[in-house]
Amino acid sequence: MRFARLVRANLFRRKPRTILTGLSVATALFLLATLRSVLTTLASAVEVGSESRMVTRNAISIVFFVPQAYYQKLKAIPGVRKVSWANWFGAVYRDPRNFFPQFAIQADYFDLYPEILVPEDQKKAFMAERTAAIAGRRLMERFGWSLGQNVTLRGTIYPGDWTFTIRGVYTATNPGFQQDAMLFHYEALSERFPGFVEPNWYVLALEDPSLAASVAKRIDNDFRNSPSPTRTETERAFQTSFVTMYGNVGFLLNAIGMAVFFAILLVAANTMMMAARERLHEVAVLKTLGFSDRLLLGLTLAEALVITVGGGLLGVAGAKLLFDGAEFQALGLLPGFHVRWSTVALGLAVAVLLGVVSSLVPAWQTARLPVAPTLRRVA
Repeated sequence: MRFARLVRANLFRRKPRTILTGLSVATALFLLATLRSVLTTLASAVEVGSESRMVTRNAISIVFFVPQAYYQKLKAIPGVRKVSWANWFGAVYRDPRNFFPQFAIQADYFDLYPEILVPEDQKKAFMAERTAAIAGRRLMERFGWSLGQNVTLRGTIYPGDWTFTIRGVYTATNPGFQQDAMLFHYEALSERFPGFVEPNWYVLALEDPSLAASVAKRIDNDFRNSPSPTRTETERAFQTSFVTMYGNVGFLLNAIGMAVFFAILLVAANTMMMAARERLHEVAVLKTLGFSDRLLLGLTLAEALVITVGGGLLGVAGAKLLFDGAEFQALGLLPGFHVRWSTVALGLAVAVLLGVVSSLVPAWQTARLPVAPTLRRVA
């Protein structure tokens, strides 16, 4: 502790430089924590998918319909316990920027998803009204909606104005499950476009998850030569296919993270080298007074760690407080987004590494500094 005052004095000798370097580290670690959290959230989104549920869609693309006539055939497949279907709606609320997912669902869709919790009285009210809708908790909070309110959406895929009455609010047992969506009756969609609308995908509940491979093979073989061939996969594989639509996002984000790390390493190293050059004469005096090379190295390292760890703590703590406090979900694109404590620990470890590496060159210069010639220049 007796050398803490010396470290503090060195840090605040050039206050603007120290503060700006610390803020640079904080910004870099904030960005690293954000990028890391995107990756962990995408990984969690895949895990939300169940292995005991399967999704059957058109083999060409999910945007193509699967005939409703397949429903009874799918129910008859050995190993399938229950079947339901859904459609992507794709409307907007007031402004095109107000994006959120909407799905037209068969009434028994909730039976396949025990993760979706809807109060029983609200579920009954939804079932009793053709134009009723159920919205996620976060969606209700986002727009300030209330139960019984009429909400009008402007169709994009299905043109026209669509008015729904909010009869229920759902929550999810898994934080990674999307709570920014609206669900309404499939009949409200099909009746307005008779003969045109068919399901986009079917959801199948299996009697045993181990039957997934055989069930998928049986379904796809049965419809292979039909006008609408199918692709059947577990819900987890289905979720993974959506993540891969972003491309190799993991490589991209990791590459950005590495670039940020090396950039801020250069900033921190430059700061420490500038500080060391300014204090060469003082270091020579300290050596004359008996300060060992090891002690001087420790003081240099401590100074670097105070800057990088302090800035790193500010960055990762700021990311966690900001994103977790605001329940940031990227407009529903990253449900369950939060900064994990493991990400905070990783950020602090990176900050320590920055401090150690950025102090190596100044410490080496300090250890090799010749005392007599340096003092001669002072005189």
